[in-house]
Amino acid sequence: MSTVTKKPPFDTSQDFDRESEILKVLGHPIRLKIVAGLMSQSCNVKKIWECLSLPQATVSQHLALLKNKNIITGSREGVEVYYKVTSPEATKIVCAIFGDTITCK
Repeated sequence: MSTVTKKPPFDTSQDFDRESEILKVLGHPIRLKIVAGLMSQSCNVKKIWECLSLPQATVSQHLALLKNKNIITGSREGVEVYYKVTSPEATKIVCAIFGDTITCK
C-alpha cells in the first residue's frame, strides 16, 4: 500500500511578500501602462510621457516608485536615462494580464 501525501490547500513554504508588493505597485493604471510599454522596448522619460499624454512630473514620480521597488532600472546614455523592466515577477504578472497583446519574454 503506497502512502500518498496530500498537499496542504495553502502553500506556506513560499514567501509571497515580493509578489504582493509588485501587485500593489502595478495596481495603478499609469504604472501598469508604463511597465507593459517598457516590456516591448526601453524608453526615456520624454518618450513615455509623450506616449501617455501625461505631464513629465507625473511620469517621473511613477518611474521613481517603479525603480524603488526594483521593477525597472534606468541606464544613462549621454544626458538621457533609458528605462527597462528587470523584475521577472512583474514580467510574469503583466504577461498573465495581457497575454499575447504585448511582448512577453
